[in-house]
Amino acid sequence: MVLLSFINPLSEEGQEIVKEKGNLENVFSSNDELIYIATHDKRQNIDDDSLIPESYGDLAIKRIQWYIERKNNKNFNNDDYSYLFNEEITEADVISFHLISQAIATKLSPNSREARFFVESQGKIIEERIVKLPEQERKEIVNRILNQLIFQESINWKFLKELVASKKISLTDLVLDEGNIILDKEDFINRFGNKFKDRAPDRMYDIIIGDSIKELILTKMIMQNTENYLQKIREMSSKIEVHPAISELSEKIAQSISELTSKYSGFYGVGGSEGSMKIGKLIKEAFPPCIATTVEGVSSGGRNDAIVLLLTSFVSYARLYPAIFRNEGVDVKISDIDPNLTITLNEILPLIYEAADNCSPPLFDDQPQEKINITSKLGFGMYENPELDHEGETTWYTPMSCEKIKMHLPQLCRPDKLCAKIGNPLSYYSRAKWLMEKEGKSANNGNSNDNSNND
Repeated sequence: MVLLSFINPLSEEGQEIVKEKGNLENVFSSNDELIYIATHDKRQNIDDDSLIPESYGDLAIKRIQWYIERKNNKNFNNDDYSYLFNEEITEADVISFHLISQAIATKLSPNSREARFFVESQGKIIEERIVKLPEQERKEIVNRILNQLIFQESINWKFLKELVASKKISLTDLVLDEGNIILDKEDFINRFGNKFKDRAPDRMYDIIIGDSIKELILTKMIMQNTENYLQKIREMSSKIEVHPAISELSEKIAQSISELTSKYSGFYGVGGSEGSMKIGKLIKEAFPPCIATTVEGVSSGGRNDAIVLLLTSFVSYARLYPAIFRNEGVDVKISDIDPNLTITLNEILPLIYEAADNCSPPLFDDQPQEKINITSKLGFGMYENPELDHEGETTWYTPMSCEKIKMHLPQLCRPDKLCAKIGNPLSYYSRAKWLMEKEGKSANNGNSNDNSNND
């Protein structure tokens, strides 16, 4: 039977492992047992020594590396990290989980992008570990862990209010009756059995709830508990001196994430019928007519939507992630590409604010709250200025399509020849840049081939 801590490192069993075997003096010491487990995993790729974790600290970093590679690398091979799903690694994995938690909470921030990657990676690791378990063992493990996480017979939906508030789970994912969450088959049949005329209630339970809902709740609860754990460590950190090994680990985690996000910051943007999708300085000469008009200033009546909805999304994606529509399903935030918000604060917002000032009357003169809405549309919550700690509180809005612009901002739609067969201003921009490069005009601007995230 798999140890419960293999799925939930925050369990009492996991805490005992840390007490017995966690030693901060050995964070980066070569661990022969760990190396043996990794190299003797039947599916593990051992052709590249760099793939094998040599210490608890190294394993901690590789847990997050696995997630970023899996998320972004189209040629990703799960056998490069097969050891992560070998139950024999449980003790080392639990220790590495707690080491990451300390490193991020004490030296970085529970709201940092490093924390986000950690929590998201933990969720994906749980999902894949559960899936790989034999069916009967899978059911038993899930039920045992849920019994630990949910310590009451009747579960009101408010028990999961943190998950709902953080959008990790939706109430529509759950089966509710009088405010209570229904997970148990017998309970489901007792409550709803007489409502099914043509189908067996137990079969309907398997279809509507089954194991999938239980596994979803389990995964999201552990993710939420991980966030809470980071916050708890953060609050306690002011009372203790951080061990040098934890400081070193936090630096290595931040460096590893920066290197990987830089590696994939282009998100496979390529040339082609829609033009160059490379990341680089904004080229105003390549802006589509609707954007060029907005930058020059919009009169009252259309100012708000033009600046907040159209320009903010267009400029931010054009500068940071022009390949958004070619990489549908890839969850990206601004800090993945602009980790210190240097580009956002020094290039993107000034252009948006300048356009707002060009409006008639200037947008912020009579509607100063629109600065908050701009920050919100960039994904940084309802604040006047973007800050990393608030990222993820709202969604980074994608650019409006041409059809939506025609519908909501018709006064800005003044199509030229290039607009034909273009479905989005961002596609126009990429195509226009590509044509400029082809004609050798980019040299006059000096930056359209720049792929750096630090320019």
